[in-house]
Amino acid sequence: MNKKISVRFYRTQTGNEPVRNWLKSLSKEERFTIGTSIKIVEYGWPIGMPTCRSLGNGLFEVRINLSTNRIARVIFCVFDNSMILLHGFIKKTAKTPKSALDLAKDRKKQLETND
Repeated sequence: MNKKISVRFYRTQTGNEPVRNWLKSLSKEERFTIGTSIKIVEYGWPIGMPTCRSLGNGLFEVRINLSTNRIARVIFCVFDNSMILLHGFIKKTAKTPKSALDLAKDRKKQLETND
């Protein structure tokens, strides 16, 4: 089975990869679970609920339930035929925080501007 879309980490102008750094801060088990969910999107794109959901404005989220009774989200966009991981976080409220959406929107805009 071939990937339908490849994955890349968003990289800042200074070379920092925020989602990669966030993933490294998590446990090995949590990283594996998140990676598995991202892989499902890679091979199944376009894919819908419950794994993936559109947030509008070209943003999507990978929805991950961790075994530690925590919920993780990875916000991404599709750019240059790749899934660009813009922001990852542990959800603490039912609604995706506005600050998380704003950060992902800003990173998407920077990505499109620098191309």
